[in-house]
Amino acid sequence: MHPADVARLGGIEVTTAGIVEGFLAGQHRSPRRGFSVEFAEHRQYQPGDEPRYVDWKLLGRTDRLYVKQFEEETNLRAMLVVDASASMAWRGDPARLTKLDYATRLAAAMALVLLRQRDATGLVTFADTVQSVTPARVRRGQWAQLAGELGAIQPGQGTAAEPALRQVVAALRRRGMVVFCSDLLLDRTLTLKALKFLRHRGHEVLVLHIADPAELELGGGEETRFRDPETGESVTLAPGEWAGAYRRTVDGVVRAWGSACRAAGMRYALLPTDLPFGTALSRALGA
Repeated sequence: MHPADVARLGGIEVTTAGIVEGFLAGQHRSPRRGFSVEFAEHRQYQPGDEPRYVDWKLLGRTDRLYVKQFEEETNLRAMLVVDASASMAWRGDPARLTKLDYATRLAAAMALVLLRQRDATGLVTFADTVQSVTPARVRRGQWAQLAGELGAIQPGQGTAAEPALRQVVAALRRRGMVVFCSDLLLDRTLTLKALKFLRHRGHEVLVLHIADPAELELGGGEETRFRDPETGESVTLAPGEWAGAYRRTVDGVVRAWGSACRAAGMRYALLPTDLPFGTALSRALGA
């Protein structure tokens, strides 16, 4: 689904379902269930089920036999970390999604794909402070909770990526996957230090660099005033005179992030907000 089409639709629940259905077309992944670690849900008793998994309390209340199902230890545990700082609320074209709108819909779609595979999925959102923390679970209603959290995000001011990533360290007790969605307009040294620590702990780390096309290329036009949405600092210049230098600077920043992530064993993907969501999901999930 193209982001321009998504921008004309309704809330996260409506758009995400369309994104994921298109992405999963032709894929056949089955849930993995077992009787091992974390309770997932009940199902009706079937002949051959082991009596030790019967929920006797539920039998007393409903007079029906149900067995408890649990998540397998081998299932993935994932945490989505979404930047909601003021810079994420920007877009260069009113017809496009903001970076935050793109990131929240992409995160919701990733969560739905992961949960359909029975992978426990959680969420951390942050701006100048950590805004919300939803533990990684795979229970019924988890995606609705995550979508609700993502849909309720309000842009903050500055960027506190390091405290948000520290929350992930506490939330993932065993090895899992961390997906960091941000425009990366933040302190690179501190953020990379926190991301590398997660990698050192054995987590798979995926950095999704969300960028508006107007950030990647400085367009032409007359003298224009540019203002930083987080600091309020501004500069006035003629875009045509600075386009080449600007492009070289942006290319350098993108290369620096990509090289640093790959050198630390992390995956990195640059995702412009005009990139179709199916392509973005393929890059993000390695499909």
